[in-house]
Amino acid sequence: MLQRIATILAIALLTAGVARALDDPQRYPDWKGQWTRAPTGVPDQPQPPFDPSKPWGLRQEPPLTPEYQAIYEANIADQDAGGPGLNGASCRSHGMPMMMNVLGPMEIVILPEVTYILPNDVHAYVRRVYTDGRAWPESFEPAFQGGLSIGRWIDTDGDGRYDTLEIETRGFKGPRVYDDSGIPLHRDNQSIIKERLYLDSANRNVLHNEMTVFDHALTRPWTVMKNYRRNPNVRPVWNEAECEEGQGWVQIGKETYFLSADGVLMPAKKDQAPPDLRYFQKK
Repeated sequence: MLQRIATILAIALLTAGVARALDDPQRYPDWKGQWTRAPTGVPDQPQPPFDPSKPWGLRQEPPLTPEYQAIYEANIADQDAGGPGLNGASCRSHGMPMMMNVLGPMEIVILPEVTYILPNDVHAYVRRVYTDGRAWPESFEPAFQGGLSIGRWIDTDGDGRYDTLEIETRGFKGPRVYDDSGIPLHRDNQSIIKERLYLDSANRNVLHNEMTVFDHALTRPWTVMKNYRRNPNVRPVWNEAECEEGQGWVQIGKETYFLSADGVLMPAKKDQAPPDLRYFQKK
């Protein structure tokens, strides 16, 4: 009996020790601080593109199907005419994958069971990546940034410390685009997005994000490498961004108009029809 009790206690202590080791913050990489997009040196990038290694717009060369290539080109034509294109001006969430273009500073908070990725551009986002070993549920609520992100920590060099976070994200709603040029994702919102995040081996203040998008609007999976640079200031300034503040665009139905400085609704592009005013009395 005493031997059995001793065995049970030994197993309990071992289990507790393993749990402490798994939860040991020293096992996780140092990704604290403020992260911004790393400079690319690529010309003609007026806004952060989905693929940082290529210029803006059609020169991104997205592997779109003919149907979605036509949608993308029509979106570019709409922008050239003064319209908002597919990304619109409604201040809706950018969602995935565009939010990881990191228009504003980003913070990463690592806990044993969940990692928080916190970009801030049109809104302050809270992205939860669960690393608690859970399986994919049969159903979950879709969202712009993904209904669910499940991650896995990896020790690639066997030194006892995690260095790489692999993430898979599913369960989207839309419409969503890759960047402000309006590269579209499929309207069925069945995207699967995989990421592999790790620090640069030569510069610990550079974080790599190898991202692959699987989407029915693509002829093949689209893989890009995004790089983020850590602010050397240990007490960085965190500014708040809120798209609704000072917003001059007005979306009515499928049309987008502009609110002039004197508070009058005006067209956004040449020969644009006015909105339906049937519920307003004519003076």
